[in-house]
Amino acid sequence: MAKKALGKGLEALFPSNESIPTIESTDTKNVIELKINEIDPNVNQPRKKFDDEKLTQLAESIKQHGIVQPIIVKKEGNSYKIVAGERRWRAARIAGLTKVPVIIKDLSDREILEVALIENLQREDLNPIEEAEAYDKLINDYGLTQEELSEIIGKSRSAVANSVRLLKLSNENRKNVVEGLLSSGHARALLAIEDEELQNKIADEIILRDLNVRETEKLIRKYLKNKPVDKKIKNKDVEYVQIEEKLKDIFKTKVELQKGNKKGKILIEYYSDEELDRILGLFDKLA
Repeated sequence: MAKKALGKGLEALFPSNESIPTIESTDTKNVIELKINEIDPNVNQPRKKFDDEKLTQLAESIKQHGIVQPIIVKKEGNSYKIVAGERRWRAARIAGLTKVPVIIKDLSDREILEVALIENLQREDLNPIEEAEAYDKLINDYGLTQEELSEIIGKSRSAVANSVRLLKLSNENRKNVVEGLLSSGHARALLAIEDEELQNKIADEIILRDLNVRETEKLIRKYLKNKPVDKKIKNKDVEYVQIEEKLKDIFKTKVELQKGNKKGKILIEYYSDEELDRILGLFDKLA
């Protein structure tokens, strides 16, 4: 399949072949100045958390050097919505600027989200939960497959799948990831614990003891070993549960081992023909 471009394609959106143009790389006739109060933030911006200290530092830089990179906006009625550059816009307000350089682009809502996501990913500005939520929105609201999304952002499909899985964490642990108390590695290990109360308890222990990811996995294995066996997995031992988790990581979908007396089954779920093709492709690689 040909590599899918970002909406119209980044090259079409930004002819300079850069995802977000700079003043130096953009024809200056495309850069205009707008009053800062005419510009509104994008409520669907993937990035929700802004570091106040870093914003202040950027504001000081803007006071000295101005805004080197224009803000990308879309005209909506009598105002303009930010497509990319909200952090620069916020810092400009702190710096006391009344006008900012912008490039106006006519983009769809999906393209706006895609460009904002790409900009933040390139700068590594998103925390893992913000990144997962942005992926999830593009998949569920705009109909992108994980494969299409992986091509747009330049990451593997497994990276996208692992990111979206983080949204299965309890609300408390999603907050712990946002606050930097838990890493993505800690979070992925915690996904083996489906009970929210227990998941939160283990997370508190991880944070209190400052465990690394390997120590966390060992702790979770201990909890799984001591966990009362329910009806669904009454024929499975801890080793089988761990094998299921490994297979889920490999195939990025639900996998169930059904153990009988002398034989068993491995059930691998898929949700579309594309998903089936992807799984079959994995078998070819593993062969």
